[in-house]
Amino acid sequence: DPADEALLGAITLSNIRRGVAETGTLGYWIGRPYAGRGVGTAAVRAMLAHAFGSLGLHRVEAACVPTNHASHRVLEKAGFRQEGVARAYLKINGRWADHLLFGVLQEEFDARVAHSVRVSDPS
Repeated sequence: DPADEALLGAITLSNIRRGVAETGTLGYWIGRPYAGRGVGTAAVRAMLAHAFGSLGLHRVEAACVPTNHASHRVLEKAGFRQEGVARAYLKINGRWADHLLFGVLQEEFDARVAHSVRVSDPS
């Protein structure tokens, strides 16, 4: 937050696989005081622009626990589609937790960006 220089959250693009996959895994968190302000969606969109632009990836994946509805919305607003469920995917607080799996392709992201530019451009 520029006003108080507080840490809003964090975002990562990891597990980048080159060759036949050209894929990365997105992860993020937003602090409770900043949730619901569009910070997560803006960060995810910026990371996708970097992933598909500078890094030239074909696909980005993400996952969240089924009860994290806010994260689910962030991913959908950024263009991700739910692709399935991974059972006992990550250990959280000592317990294995199922996760919803999401993915977005470069061409899907590019189409959303092009559409948003056309909609906001009055010419």
